[in-house]
Amino acid sequence: MANRLRGAASAYLRQHADQPVDWWPWGVEPFEEARRRDVPVFLSVGYAACHWCHVMAHESFDDPEVATALNRDFVAIKVDREERPDVDAIYMAATVASTGQGGWPMSVFLLPDRRPFLAGTYFPPVDRGGSVGFPTVLRTVSDAWRQRRADVITQADEFSDAVERHVSVADRLAPTPERIDVPELRRRLRARVASLVTPAGGLGRAPLFPRPRLVLALAEGDADERARAFRVLDAMSHSGLYDHLDGGFARYCVDDEWRVPHFEKMLSDQALLAEAYSTLGRRHDVGEWRDVARSTLDFVTRRMAVTGGFASSLDADADGVEGGHVVWSPDDVATALDGRLDADAARTRWNLHGPRDIHDCWVPRLAPEAPFRTPTELLDAEEALRGRRSRRAEPGRDDKVVLEFNAMLARSLFASGDADDARCGRELLEGLAATHGGSTWWRTGDHGAPATAGDLGWYVDALISAYEVDGDDRWIDRAVVVADYLLEHHWDGVRPRADHPDVGSGVFLSADDVTDVPWRVKDVTDGSVPSSHAIAARSCARLALVTGDLDRLSVAQRLVGLLAGLAAEQPLAVPDLIEAASFAFGGVQVVVPGGPSPLSAQVRSLAVPRTVLITGSGRSPLLEGRREGWAYVCVGTRCSLPLDSVAALRQEIETAL
Repeated sequence: MANRLRGAASAYLRQHADQPVDWWPWGVEPFEEARRRDVPVFLSVGYAACHWCHVMAHESFDDPEVATALNRDFVAIKVDREERPDVDAIYMAATVASTGQGGWPMSVFLLPDRRPFLAGTYFPPVDRGGSVGFPTVLRTVSDAWRQRRADVITQADEFSDAVERHVSVADRLAPTPERIDVPELRRRLRARVASLVTPAGGLGRAPLFPRPRLVLALAEGDADERARAFRVLDAMSHSGLYDHLDGGFARYCVDDEWRVPHFEKMLSDQALLAEAYSTLGRRHDVGEWRDVARSTLDFVTRRMAVTGGFASSLDADADGVEGGHVVWSPDDVATALDGRLDADAARTRWNLHGPRDIHDCWVPRLAPEAPFRTPTELLDAEEALRGRRSRRAEPGRDDKVVLEFNAMLARSLFASGDADDARCGRELLEGLAATHGGSTWWRTGDHGAPATAGDLGWYVDALISAYEVDGDDRWIDRAVVVADYLLEHHWDGVRPRADHPDVGSGVFLSADDVTDVPWRVKDVTDGSVPSSHAIAARSCARLALVTGDLDRLSVAQRLVGLLAGLAAEQPLAVPDLIEAASFAFGGVQVVVPGGPSPLSAQVRSLAVPRTVLITGSGRSPLLEGRREGWAYVCVGTRCSLPLDSVAALRQEIETAL
């Protein structure tokens, strides 16, 4: 049996390399093999940090009898969803259509022409509790393939119709013929988010996912809405969602009060949450939120730095135990703290007492009134706990450098306001240039997966943020190249222009030269990360505001217009598109010619929403004819008189917003 996964760039694929299943990576070859053998395809999709992916792997894929059935009756393909989000999106649509919900591991059975006919997520190793075991599923599918082939093909036709409806959802949403009322969209979004916030600072019902864009949107509202946003910020940073002894946020919590996390840590979450805490900490002058951002970024640079960028995730499991690296047993606590004068205070601070949370252990978390930063008198106890924890097995790390996630992190580094972070952000952007393969862009530096619209949109956005920090035209020059590639290879239809704006149907997730998928999907609703549709709109709008390119602004406005009806009816589905709309229709340009000055420093310190900073001595047309030492605030075609004081600039920005 060929070992096709051992040399894979993906840690997730390598985790399965030594199993008795004859795995294939995604590509043309396994489907040709399925046609040659006249067998269906079993597709398994997951990612390296996924706990239930590990469970199914150990229960089923490591089992020689299961492997024998898979190898005999199927061609088995393993896909890392972080490498191929386009493949994941297609078959997740089939899974949701089949089961009413999605998740990973995703288990899908396909015809040799790539069309799905049966889909699910985790299957247990035996029939139990009303769930069909994986061996039973394999036998049933194999029997149907041999004896009722026509029924299988009919089911594939039905599934294909469901997938077609999903992937073409953006095409069926008629662009609004009316003027888009962006303030009203923001108001509706805030109202919906406010209704989700619980007294404990949760966002709806369990499982609780951190949605930083929702919190940022709510924080722009009235006093009550701001208070609710601040409650969520404090709850997330004090709870079990945050790892208080090693740093970083978990993917989500399984309860209604952020107490017990699902322990995997994703680079995307660290980047988006650190930026939210930095932004709101600076905007509202809250030092504790800046501390949360600082601790999170320090965790990333300490634990996730790899050659060429930062790793995509840390595993939920350590040495086969979910959260084994995070939770504390009574014996562990006693070994670390017994005999110390500050033992009781340490147990109280980190909640290492009372009812236990999971695995008969405690998850460290802070009381709502406790300071996020450890008090001086407990630093020695903290070090004792960390020393004890350092003896445990570490979670696995997925070292692949994903363009999208790393560009998110670069933006977060620029948002912190720290000079060392800005230097790190610039170095990261230079490293990400390795994803350019000469004639194409790739999602990973090893050129193992093609870039998505999300990869390119985030990279453009991060390059604009770098320009806002230092005013160097090289960042904008690169952003223009990447944005042009995005529109050339991902745009559907005629590209909008200022004199011909109402054309085109948005961006495909995959590029036009990706030929190994049966459908090209459009990613239009936000999930754990913003949709590629939203980030394409935001990056095009911000680039247009910096360069004065009205044709590019028309692209951003078209992207918003395509989903304006959805935004009005279901704002929680597209919060990042509503933020993009704020840039596309009424973004504020703050022009500060010349080098660093108190005026440009003021713009950065305010971290105001819907604003771009145009600075330096470069080629932007908005710098032409304007004097150094002065600032100008522009909205649309109207600019303020020259401003020469920080107070006047601040007042003008507030008026423009």
